[in-house]
Amino acid sequence: MAHLKSEFLNIMHERGFFNQCTNEEGFDTYLFECEKEGKPAVGYLGSDPTGDSLHVGHIVPVMMLRWFQKCGHKPLTLVGGATARIGDPSGKDKLRPFLSEETLKHNTEGLKKSFKTFLDFSNKPNGAEMVDNWDWFKDIKYLDFLRDIGTCYSVNHMLTMDSVKSRLEREQPMSFLEFNYQLLQGYDFCVLHQRYGCRAQIAGADQWGNITSGTELGRRRYNVELFGFTSPLLTDSAGKKMGKSEGNAVWINDDKLSSYDYFQYFRNIGDAEVAKCLAIFTDLPMDEVKRLSALKDQEINEAKKILAFEATKMCRGEAAAKAALETAVKTFEQGASGDNLPVLEVDLQAGIGVLDAFLKIGFVASKGEARRLIKQAGLKLNDKQVTDENYVITAKDLINGEIKLSQGKKKHGLIKA
Repeated sequence: MAHLKSEFLNIMHERGFFNQCTNEEGFDTYLFECEKEGKPAVGYLGSDPTGDSLHVGHIVPVMMLRWFQKCGHKPLTLVGGATARIGDPSGKDKLRPFLSEETLKHNTEGLKKSFKTFLDFSNKPNGAEMVDNWDWFKDIKYLDFLRDIGTCYSVNHMLTMDSVKSRLEREQPMSFLEFNYQLLQGYDFCVLHQRYGCRAQIAGADQWGNITSGTELGRRRYNVELFGFTSPLLTDSAGKKMGKSEGNAVWINDDKLSSYDYFQYFRNIGDAEVAKCLAIFTDLPMDEVKRLSALKDQEINEAKKILAFEATKMCRGEAAAKAALETAVKTFEQGASGDNLPVLEVDLQAGIGVLDAFLKIGFVASKGEARRLIKQAGLKLNDKQVTDENYVITAKDLINGEIKLSQGKKKHGLIKA
């Protein structure tokens, strides 16, 4: 690390964001010269609007872009209105379903909300900007694109890309449409260089092939060196991708996931993940990260609380983080129910079956799963084990105006009349 001159790359190495760079020395020099002259470097992160919110698994490159901006540089967030019509084949076994214009528009608005959580979109010289590649692809003529861009690509080389090679090795069909994806992403990079002076693309490790598609096109077609920089894909100690909880995505946008559930995701991570999550998902100084990461046994829970609070504060604001922390303390440490738990409103005069209650509040995916958990002593009603799958919850179960549902030790919710 001693040889690095730029503030950004030093932070990336220190906090565990570094995976690969197309030319680290050249990128470092470019950033350092920009930092020295007080002139923002420009870098971008692309996301196809295949969903209406980012989730925790997407945050790693977004946090890289956040630090990029903190170092005085200008972030571009590219929403792939055009590329979403094809679908990135990276890591996929089949063609993505085609999305309607209305869905793409709705999803794009959701992604804007996600990005604005982490980046400053003000009119400062290094203020973030959002762009949509549909703006330049919608009027391109096919023959012109083949002639101007297609001639810069070798099919032999394209076949060696992981996204293509892995599909062929698994004998999964790949459409010519998907095969073109890397050309489109490569062209995006070059358009952003021409329009915004962008010379860096930041992404997760699974995008390496698409990134180098752009850096090669820049060199061959436009005689410019563009830089690609990737983060490692974040996994837990069991090797599973982080960002999913109980099979569900941990969404950034508050209309998709409560702040309490977001807080609980980080509060419940494994001990082995605390250090890297503190470094990646918070802005805490590294001295504090190292201090908290060194805690052992029961004390590690204090580090997890701080991690959950800081991550939630960044994503949902300080008031939401304080409310989530207060609810967690009441629920887990004081045995009370807390104000921020998920709530299911029920007509308690008619009552609700216990299986339906756990299904509707989202703690189980099916009544069958609820039955299995009852047999395993995994469901509780007002902190007492549920033993009868046919039990009907009514007003007689109310305690201080509410009924507490629990799955295991970590999931709690309320029924209110």
